Amino acid sequence: MPINELLAIVMFLAVCLMLMGGFPVAFTLAGTGLAFAGVGWGLGVFDFSLFGAMPSRIFGTAMTNDTLVAVPLFVFMGVMLERSKVAEELLESLGMLFGSLRGGIGISVALVGALLAASTGIVGATVVTMGLLSLPTMLKRGYDPSLAAGSICAAGTLGQIIPPSIVLVILGDQISNTYMDAQRALGNWSPEPVSVGDLFAGALIPGLMLVSLYILYQILVAWLRPESSPPIPAEDIPDEGLALRIVQALLPPIILIVAVLGSILAGVATPTEAASVGAVGALMLAGHRFSPRAALPIRAAALALVVMLVLANTVDLRMGRAEISGLEMAAIALALLCTGVLLFGLAVSVRQAYVTRQDDTGARVLVAVMRSTMEITAMVFVILIGAGVFSLVFRGLGGDDLVHDMLTGMPGGKWGAIITVMAVMFLLGFILDFIEITFVVVPIVAPVLLLMDINPVWLGVMMAMNLQTSFLTPPFGFALFYLRGVAPADVTTGQIYRGVAPFVGIQILGLILLAAFPALATWLPKVIFG
Repeated sequence: MPINELLAIVMFLAVCLMLMGGFPVAFTLAGTGLAFAGVGWGLGVFDFSLFGAMPSRIFGTAMTNDTLVAVPLFVFMGVMLERSKVAEELLESLGMLFGSLRGGIGISVALVGALLAASTGIVGATVVTMGLLSLPTMLKRGYDPSLAAGSICAAGTLGQIIPPSIVLVILGDQISNTYMDAQRALGNWSPEPVSVGDLFAGALIPGLMLVSLYILYQILVAWLRPESSPPIPAEDIPDEGLALRIVQALLPPIILIVAVLGSILAGVATPTEAASVGAVGALMLAGHRFSPRAALPIRAAALALVVMLVLANTVDLRMGRAEISGLEMAAIALALLCTGVLLFGLAVSVRQAYVTRQDDTGARVLVAVMRSTMEITAMVFVILIGAGVFSLVFRGLGGDDLVHDMLTGMPGGKWGAIITVMAVMFLLGFILDFIEITFVVVPIVAPVLLLMDINPVWLGVMMAMNLQTSFLTPPFGFALFYLRGVAPADVTTGQIYRGVAPFVGIQILGLILLAAFPALATWLPKVIFG
């Protein structure tokens, strides 16, 4: 084996070992890349002039990429909804709705996980929130601790696959770039682009399939082992006002989900524009919950936002035109009026979110949300830069040619390569977060796979579901750590591991079904986007 390819392999193994040692991800990626670049240069197998393109590459990826602008907006939306007690109301209401059934609380946890995934998309926040709210209730009602812990961990990871997901945004950007390069390498100079919206549409049915499998498992366990998931006694379920509580808890997040995801799937807005609508909607929803007295201006602002979206997609609102009809002038005036109402409602929401303090820390909610958004966004983009340095050195050492030869030489052809990549990503999920895998592994393996005439949307959804599985896999699954941090002391780590094992099996079953029936991921994008 040539020395440069050997260095590429050793560099990849070194990164894995250092990350297992707890070193910061971004600096480990960049530092390891620079160190091996120096070794390669000393051995005459690496050219340092490759780093000349690094500044423009970082600027083009992190500063001028419209798709990645959606990341901080979706993060803000998710954190704001998490702090505005949406999950608490959903869990209480749906728990009462299904509580009279055996396994009813487990079913409600799966449904709330799906709703929170479609509105927040942040795995850590979802698992921690449901662990604090649902786990004590399930244990109090006599649920098996393993089943309760597994249900919460599995439902919390749905934010990885159900859109709008940060994973799908980042994957969509990476898949789009590599798909265009692969098509040009095949001689197609005008390929159909792959967008984040395609991945959102492609992941919707597989995500709902997973939710259905989780619910079926809860029903099966309740049937086979009734003592593991008892119903809530009838006297503990209120007879009056339950329907109203359910409507009040479900309506706001569902409206927000429809506004964000529906606008993307309908082609009304790009993912970035939809993310901005989601951030604004989450802020208004929080303001409404923090102060019912401010409900009128906030509701008026929400209505104004809907009217503006309708006008923007039905009437030409441009002012700098030679001729403007009377109807168009009236629509422009209405849009300006709605803008003023929206700005006033936003100002009220901002004030309510600023003056309201968190119960646990006493910090102002808006300040805490902004700080959390900044920290998560900075983490994503710093890892992106570190992964860019690592990928540059890996390719400069000939690692991409090594990967290409390895995958194309696999027995079984295309399917052998796919199974190998999925197995490697699954194993890497034990030690790496989804962000590192997306930024490091996907740019290396995706070009090779896409040269094999593989549907890019199907490949992206497969990767997203695979990364979701890694969140659950003992002993390093991140969802397990999140739950361990908030679970009562009498719930052991072994019980959490045993509880998630069946759900890991369900995830793998979902992957197999998606591999066997690619139309689960490709049908909806074709119907919506042609």
